[in-house]
Amino acid sequence: MRRSFFIAVLFVTALFACLSLIGIGQTRLTLQQAIELGIKNNIDVQQSALVTEKSSVVWRQSKLSMLPNLNAAVNQGTNYGKSIDPFTNAFIDQKVNYGNYGASSNILLFNGFSLQSGIRSNRLGLEASEMELQEAKDNLTINIILAYLQVLSAEDILKQSREQVEVTKKQTGRLALLNDEGAIAPSDYYDLKGQLASEQVSIADSKANVETAKLSLSQLLNIPYQKEMEVAALPDEDISLETFSSPEEIYRIAQRQFAGVKAAGLRTQSAEKNIQSVKGKLYPTLFFGGSVNTNYSSVATINELLHSSVVASADYVDINGSRYPVYKNQSAYTSHKLKFGNQLNNNLFYTLNLGLSIPIFNGSNVRSQVKLAEIDWKSAKLKEYHTKTLLQQAIERSYVNLVSSSDKYRLLKEQVSAFGESFRIAEARFNEGVITSVDYLVAKNNLDRAKSNLIISKYDLILREKILNFYAGRSLW
Repeated sequence: MRRSFFIAVLFVTALFACLSLIGIGQTRLTLQQAIELGIKNNIDVQQSALVTEKSSVVWRQSKLSMLPNLNAAVNQGTNYGKSIDPFTNAFIDQKVNYGNYGASSNILLFNGFSLQSGIRSNRLGLEASEMELQEAKDNLTINIILAYLQVLSAEDILKQSREQVEVTKKQTGRLALLNDEGAIAPSDYYDLKGQLASEQVSIADSKANVETAKLSLSQLLNIPYQKEMEVAALPDEDISLETFSSPEEIYRIAQRQFAGVKAAGLRTQSAEKNIQSVKGKLYPTLFFGGSVNTNYSSVATINELLHSSVVASADYVDINGSRYPVYKNQSAYTSHKLKFGNQLNNNLFYTLNLGLSIPIFNGSNVRSQVKLAEIDWKSAKLKEYHTKTLLQQAIERSYVNLVSSSDKYRLLKEQVSAFGESFRIAEARFNEGVITSVDYLVAKNNLDRAKSNLIISKYDLILREKILNFYAGRSLW
């Protein structure tokens, strides 16, 4: 049983470890998975999402401001000593429990369309926030692609370094036997041995570059660094400049769909509507309101008739010297407290009011707000223009870089082919003892350097193509 329990614990531990690896993206990552994971974990993107959520709340609240308000009030208390009876308004000298209850409502009829313009301004602000959120995602996407390609480039260079070492190892092993037999000059053997050591150092550097690139990618994805993390290679594809339009056409496309440009344009429109909203405060404000109120008093009473009779009073009339008494009706009443519900109903009263507020002088506060709003609009306009200018410059720069990278990649492929043939000949001649180790190493180093440059140029070309596809609104994977 102990053995079974131990095996079960090991199984559960391994399962949680696997789930943990999957949870932080330590399986083989594709470019699309890396981008999605980075967007999910990035703090700046999450902050932009919160800004968008805040803008949504502001917009919804501005719409609700158009609705009438409704407020209720309850005032309950006790008076001691001499006070006014809230029921009869007479002075009394006793403890009185009282209550006042009411509700009121007001609706704005006109304020120079300030609220309507404010709603449009906030709506445009919300749309701008949504575009800024997308812009944050787009910028992060480009950075992730760059970091992803750096990992692939470093891994390819490491692979090439290992292949170089294998070639040098074979030659070094062959020369070691010949050197032991005295069939070659010792310098040839030791030249190759030194070359092998140099290339092994290059492998160590390449390994460090791979781990550094993985670290940069992990930090960009906001996940813990793991040495075991792998990235999937990108499918081979032919990159042709013929698939791209001119920089001018790409710029026209980017203006219509680039999130940064859209956000800047919406901010300008929002600032313009805000000017109209502030100007509306210069006009009179017309509002309509009403209220309903009632009250209660603990000393409120009501008299109830018990009976009525005719009795002689102390008054009389004199008729020819004779006095005759005056009779009058005399009623008997009983007093009892008025019920709470009856008081509320009996004391109920309503008010209706129509108000007009005319701004005459308030220290030029509103006019100053208008000027500030106009300055904000001008600032937004400049930012929009600056954003478009930067976009155009970035597209032109990316297009030129793509052309240059394409030409460089083509030339490096030809160079690798030429140096490859040169090395093949040099290796054959070196094996036959026709040339020295110096000539052999020159040919080998030329080929190795050309291959390294080709790898760097390949991923630089892919990056340039991805960036231009991004501006042209094409898929990045």
